Amino acid sequence: MGMTKRDFLRSIGAVAGVGAAYHTMSAMGLLGPVLAQAAAPELPLGSGYGKRVVILGAGISGMTAAYELSKAGYHCTILEATGRAGGRNLTVRGGDVIREADNRQWVDFDQEDHLYANMGPARIPYHHRVILGYCKEFGVELEVFTNDNRGALFHNAEAFGGKPVTGRQVMTDLRGYVAELLAKAVNRNALDEDLTGDDKERVLSMLTSFGGLDPDYLYAGSNRSGYQGEQVHAGIAPGDVNDPLDFSELLKSDFWQYKLHFSQFLNQNPTLFQPVGGMDAIAKAFRARVGHLIQFQSVVEEIRKTPEGVRIVYVNQRRNLQEAIEADCAICTIPAPVLKDIPNDFAPETQAAIESIEFEHAVKIGFQARRRFWEDDHAIYGGISWTDQDITQIWYPSNGYHRSKGVIMGAYIWDDKPGQGLRFTGMTPPERLRTAMAEGEQIHPGYTDEIESGVSRAWLNVPFQKGGWPRNYAAPPELLKPDGAIYFAGDQATALPGWQEGAALAAHAAVEAIHARVTAS
Repeated sequence: MGMTKRDFLRSIGAVAGVGAAYHTMSAMGLLGPVLAQAAAPELPLGSGYGKRVVILGAGISGMTAAYELSKAGYHCTILEATGRAGGRNLTVRGGDVIREADNRQWVDFDQEDHLYANMGPARIPYHHRVILGYCKEFGVELEVFTNDNRGALFHNAEAFGGKPVTGRQVMTDLRGYVAELLAKAVNRNALDEDLTGDDKERVLSMLTSFGGLDPDYLYAGSNRSGYQGEQVHAGIAPGDVNDPLDFSELLKSDFWQYKLHFSQFLNQNPTLFQPVGGMDAIAKAFRARVGHLIQFQSVVEEIRKTPEGVRIVYVNQRRNLQEAIEADCAICTIPAPVLKDIPNDFAPETQAAIESIEFEHAVKIGFQARRRFWEDDHAIYGGISWTDQDITQIWYPSNGYHRSKGVIMGAYIWDDKPGQGLRFTGMTPPERLRTAMAEGEQIHPGYTDEIESGVSRAWLNVPFQKGGWPRNYAAPPELLKPDGAIYFAGDQATALPGWQEGAALAAHAAVEAIHARVTAS
C-alpha cells in the first residue's frame, strides 16, 4: 500500500524525532519561514491613577504584573507569604539555607561566583522573547546554556550491558539505521503512489546525507560517532571509526522514546540561555524595581469579592496580626495546590478548575565536586546525561569551565515514571544525596568519591508552593478570564507550564485585561 506525504513525515518523526522530519520536509521543499515575537503591554502613562491592585505572590508573574501596572500609575501591593521574592526561581549558594516543611538544609558550597545551583528554572529558550526582553531591559547579563551535548551519556540498565554510551554514538547510529530503512522503502517503490520521481531522488539524497549512508544506501558506521579507543577525533593518523551500536540494543533502550530527540522539543531547542551568576538574577532585577511594593511574610487567608472589587484577608507574620486590604482588582498567582485550600468567593466552576490542576513532584539535587571530572576525564562541557534510574538526568555546568571545582545537578526528577518524584520527596535530605550518588555511580564510576557536598529541593514539600509546575499543558479556560475582579496569572494560567515565559505572559494578559476593565468603566 502507498503512503501519503503526511503519513510518511509523521512516521519519520515518530521513529527518528522532529529533526529527521524537519530535514525531510526541507528536502521536499515543504518548509516556509515562521516568525514569532512578543512585546510588553504599553499602557498610557497615568491611566491607572486612583486604581488599586493587590497582587498575590511575588514570583516572576506577580512582579511582572506589578512592574507593568506601576508604570501606568496603578497603586500596587504585592502580598508574599515567604521572606523572599522569586517564587520557584531559586538559586542557592554557599551559606544559604533551604527550607522544606519538615527540614532545613545548609548549603555547603564554596563561596565562589561559579559555584551555585539553580533549584528552580535553569534555562531560557531563545524564543521566550518576553523574559529575554526583560533581561535586556534590566541589564541581566546572559550566557549560553548547553542543553544538548553529544559528548554526554545515555544510560539504560537493560541495554548495552548497563554501560553508558555517548550521545554522539546513539544519535549518529540511530539516524543511520532509520535512514537505511527509509531508503530501502523508497527503493522498493513502497511510496511510488504518493512520491513523484523528483521526490524520490530528493528523499534518497537527503537520507544519504542525513544518515551517513554509503552509495548502496546502507549504514555501516560513520565518523560522526567518533573513533575507537579513548580518542574522539582521528588525530594525526586517520584512525578507525567506531563500530555501529547494535540496532536491537538501541531499540531495547528507552533512548528513542523521547530522550534522543529531547532537544528537538520546541522549548528545548538551542540556543538556550542562563543569566550569568544564577537564574535569580532575573528575580533580583524585578525586586530592584518593585521591591518597595512587596509585603513579605503576608500569608493570604481569604480571597473575597466586594461590590467595589476585592478584599484580601492575610496574616502579617512579622507583626503576628490578621490584616485586610481592599482593592479595585486582584491578580492571583498563588500555585493551585495552595490556592485550592484558601477560603474564597470564587464561582464553582473557577474553584473546580483550580482543583483540577495537578503539579509535578519535581526534585532537584545539586552536588559540588572537588574537581571537574566530567571535563577532565570525559571532555563533557555542559549538557545533560540521561539514565533510566530515578535521578533521570545529570546536568553539567555551562559556566566556570576549567575552574578547579564545579556544581553539577546530580538529579532532576519529575514523575516521568510513576512515583519516582514521590519516592525522593519522601526521603530525608541525606537519603536523597546518598541515593543520587549511588545512581550516579552507574553513569560515572567513582562518582561518590568526587562529591564534596550536596543539597536538594523537593518542591512538593515547599510551603506555599506544594509542587514543581502544572502537569496540564493548557490552562483551564476558567483561569483565562476574571472571576469578578479577580484575575489569574502564573504559569498555571498559560500553555507554558514550568517556564518563566508562561508566568510573564500570564501577567501581561492580566495587566491588559485590568486596563481594559478600567478604561471601560
